[in-house]
Amino acid sequence: MDHAQDPWEPPPPYHDSRDFTPFRDPHVRTQVRGLAEGLGGAIYSALGGRELDRISVVGDVPRLKRLSGKPAKAVHDAIFKGTAPDRLIALARAYPGWAGLCTVMAGLLAYRQGSYLRAAELLRRGLQTRIDDDASQFSATYLTTVVTRVEVAERIEVPVLFSEESVFLALSHCLRETGQTKAALEALESLPPSLPTALARCTAAAALGRHRDVINWTEGLLNANDLSAALLLIRARSLRALEMYGSAFDVLREVLRRRKTSLALRNDALTDRALLALDVGRRALLPRRPVEVESKVDKHVEMHRLWDSDFKDLGGKGKD
Repeated sequence: MDHAQDPWEPPPPYHDSRDFTPFRDPHVRTQVRGLAEGLGGAIYSALGGRELDRISVVGDVPRLKRLSGKPAKAVHDAIFKGTAPDRLIALARAYPGWAGLCTVMAGLLAYRQGSYLRAAELLRRGLQTRIDDDASQFSATYLTTVVTRVEVAERIEVPVLFSEESVFLALSHCLRETGQTKAALEALESLPPSLPTALARCTAAAALGRHRDVINWTEGLLNANDLSAALLLIRARSLRALEMYGSAFDVLREVLRRRKTSLALRNDALTDRALLALDVGRRALLPRRPVEVESKVDKHVEMHRLWDSDFKDLGGKGKD
């Protein structure tokens, strides 16, 4: 009997079976890239583009229909032309049926501007407030192109179209930034499986010291793209924290296997491999049985040899 997959177990949190998802290509942020993007955004804004503090959209801002009511016109103007969350908060008070939508959009605007504590409060309040049919129709008509760049792990940003995922992932990041790590993990419980959600979950779980959960959630994962490579790095660090050095070494080798992996992630894997070799070396020096010490030393030498080999081949060609 095959015990590889228990049909009663939930699917891995990184296995998304949907044909279409709200996620776009991820960005691995580096200091140079961050500087270039900031300068490019400033130039774009100076040449007449959208202001950096405004809600981002894919393509052009959707045009408002002529026969739209007064609340729709006011909310549309506040979302796509305004930069102040307070304006949306005022509209939430003026139109109770639109309060939930206005508060959530105010939270996403505050999140874009880096006001994490305020964004968390607004997103929580907005998610707890029901909206009427007009607000729901407005959301389905005009907000489908709104995109939020969410940091799901350290230096890993994923653009997410307006959806349940974009709101909860942004809320989770806000909670992590404000030190509410347990609440950040709980905020992701209702989301469907996906790599961005798995990255956010494992980031929070690892910060809480729940390394066993990280290992269970990432079992069987391979390096297919930069998101999975970043998730494998978190898995390797959890294995190292539990002193499962051999398994951690195998995971780092998987990160380095795919040559198209982001150079920043490959460098992180090489650094983690060096730290792992040091840990194995320290344990080999502890007073133990001769056979065990010899085994640790042999593993230490082998890890250094493979690490040097990967380091030399970093710029070479390989399979995807």
